[in-house]
Amino acid sequence: MLTRRAMLSQASAAASAAWAMRAGVAAAGRTAVDFDVPRGACDCHVHVFGDPAKFPFAEKRVYTPPRASVEQLIELQRDLRLDRVVVVQPSVYGADNACTVDAVRRMGARARGVAVIDKATPRKALEEMAAAGIRGVRLNLVTSSAGRFDPADAKALLDATAEQIRGLGWHVQIYTPTSIIAGLKDHLAQMPFPVVIDHFGRGSPAQGPSQPDFVALLDLVKSGRVYVKISGAYRVSQKAPDFAEVTPLAQALVAANPDRIVWGTDWPHPNSDYGRGKPLTEISPPFPIDDGLLLNQLPKWVPDAAVRKKILVDNPARLYGFEAVAG
Repeated sequence: MLTRRAMLSQASAAASAAWAMRAGVAAAGRTAVDFDVPRGACDCHVHVFGDPAKFPFAEKRVYTPPRASVEQLIELQRDLRLDRVVVVQPSVYGADNACTVDAVRRMGARARGVAVIDKATPRKALEEMAAAGIRGVRLNLVTSSAGRFDPADAKALLDATAEQIRGLGWHVQIYTPTSIIAGLKDHLAQMPFPVVIDHFGRGSPAQGPSQPDFVALLDLVKSGRVYVKISGAYRVSQKAPDFAEVTPLAQALVAANPDRIVWGTDWPHPNSDYGRGKPLTEISPPFPIDDGLLLNQLPKWVPDAAVRKKILVDNPARLYGFEAVAG
């Protein structure tokens, strides 16, 4: 039988747990979210790394990541008060999208995906992925075993991809430096589908938003032809933990066209550079990123709550085909 002291202790513990849930205290050391996240908010850039026995990595890859499961992703969504997510195919799987498609299917209506394809990907596979929730393809010109790309190489790959996905209603997502974006500026403006640029276009915070290649990206955003993900701040800045120096880049992108900006965590923060030149048997530890702290930078980048709703809710709904959220 419980004593009065034990009962009070249990009641106090329960009350503390309830307070923690209301306050949004996050698991695994994540900073609690400190602003009102609108209903229907979407994390537009995550990866899932499944059991290698079920989802083997590509033999030709740059690094080997640790597992990052759907269950862990859903925990992240809960901690950050997010309702939707976009799973992006990571480079370690090559054009085998089984793990990404499995993750999207398991999460149902809250999830969409972005695939990676190659010349050998049949039309039937594309149509099956579309039915499963895939809404675009990614061209990764950075974390690639194919070597470095110049604008001419990137243009050829973009044109070939455009032909493959014709009629699917998909977009093309590109991970590449701003120098390549600037070299492709006129071509990107003519694409018959939306183009999405990852991680601030890899612009340099030290050079600021007036750097010529970044200005080319801003022009594309202003035109409405290109979306940019203000995601993965740590990929363009080394000033942890909040990477505040990216603020001018984020603000310039939003000012250029708030209807063409989306946000993402880049969870689980894979570190491909660690794996370069190392045996693939060695696991590359992810970057130690506090996702709650980085989400809390968004109101600093975008003080207007109505504009934040565009970035977190309305723009992802349009781009990825989620149902519109009323209000």
